[in-house]
Amino acid sequence: MFGSRALRNRLDRIRARVDGPVIRTSSPTVGEAVDRLASSVERHLADHAAETAAASRLTRAFDLIPQGIVLADVTGTIAFRNRAASGFVDARHGEALVEQAIGEMLAAAGLGKRGTRTIDLFGPPRRAIELRAGPLRVDDEAGEPTVVGAFLILDDVSERQRLDAVRRDFVANISHELKTPIGALGVLAETIVAEDDPAVTARLAERMQQEAFRVASTIDDLMQLSRIESDEPTDLELVAVAEVVDGAVDRTRAAAAMAEVDVLVEPVDPSLFVIGDRAQLVSAVANLCDNAVKYTDAGGEVRVSATRDYTGWVSIVVSDTGVGIPARDLERIFERFYRVDRARSRETGGTGLGLSIVRHVVANHHGEITVRSREGEGSTFTFRVPLVSPEPIDVDRP
Repeated sequence: MFGSRALRNRLDRIRARVDGPVIRTSSPTVGEAVDRLASSVERHLADHAAETAAASRLTRAFDLIPQGIVLADVTGTIAFRNRAASGFVDARHGEALVEQAIGEMLAAAGLGKRGTRTIDLFGPPRRAIELRAGPLRVDDEAGEPTVVGAFLILDDVSERQRLDAVRRDFVANISHELKTPIGALGVLAETIVAEDDPAVTARLAERMQQEAFRVASTIDDLMQLSRIESDEPTDLELVAVAEVVDGAVDRTRAAAAMAEVDVLVEPVDPSLFVIGDRAQLVSAVANLCDNAVKYTDAGGEVRVSATRDYTGWVSIVVSDTGVGIPARDLERIFERFYRVDRARSRETGGTGLGLSIVRHVVANHHGEITVRSREGEGSTFTFRVPLVSPEPIDVDRP
């Protein structure tokens, strides 16, 4: 077999011999035949080059597809796989299970069978791989479909499964959160209708107000969380950190007074500014303050401060002398509807959405949130946000 350049050189030598003194003939047929052969070869080479270029473009296109694609012949022998599917070749551990499944499903598809299989890889990180295989058919001369190969599509559905689980948990939690107070409202309303004692009726009416407030609070938090989670651009502005702290504490003072909890605010440097959404920032700090008040017993205190550190960030710290958080719950407290003490949340009217709102506000402002807590000794939440054009300051590093 000759390469395209070698074949062209050979044809040029044949032309030279035909046109030169080596071959002496008065008939032009030999030269014409060589020319026709040369033209045919040139067309063949051009077609081959075009096919090669098209195949290369197709391969590059397949490599851009996030799903894995595998093609095989009727025996299950793999003829092609794109980049996403190549990661399982010669794999070990959990990925080797995927490669084994690919071979089994392609062999079955070569016999005309379709199949779907999901393989869970426990990682880390944990992943779920979905495989879908089927036969490749073409019509023969009689018009009957004939299996000529097999294909397989490999898809990482880990994120899809996680979102489905989050959605199911959300629906279950919100149904539970709304069902309880709404059911209580119905029972209380029936009792009021049947009750003749004015004092009892007054107590029932007060309880109805509490349950109605609980429903309204849950809906308000859901709407706020929905706005914060949306992809719509927020109104960014220059925000004074002192205004954020004052606004958040003002929202909490009434509840703190009712709970007999002191809220102490350390003076905030008025020169501290951040770029962000004022309403979101106030809401996040207010939720931290509100949470601290709810989980602090009467006579306790909540402290709020905001300082600038040497890295050019501002840290808003909310600490309390409350009941604290068990170590086993620290990783889950920012989940929607997750509450460490459900009985206490029912008493205080908590919705379980406050810390989830804080987490999303922090993410929207490219900040970070940390928590330190010990049961019986209280908790400390630190909300850090980048300052505007921070200048180096001369402070001792911790």
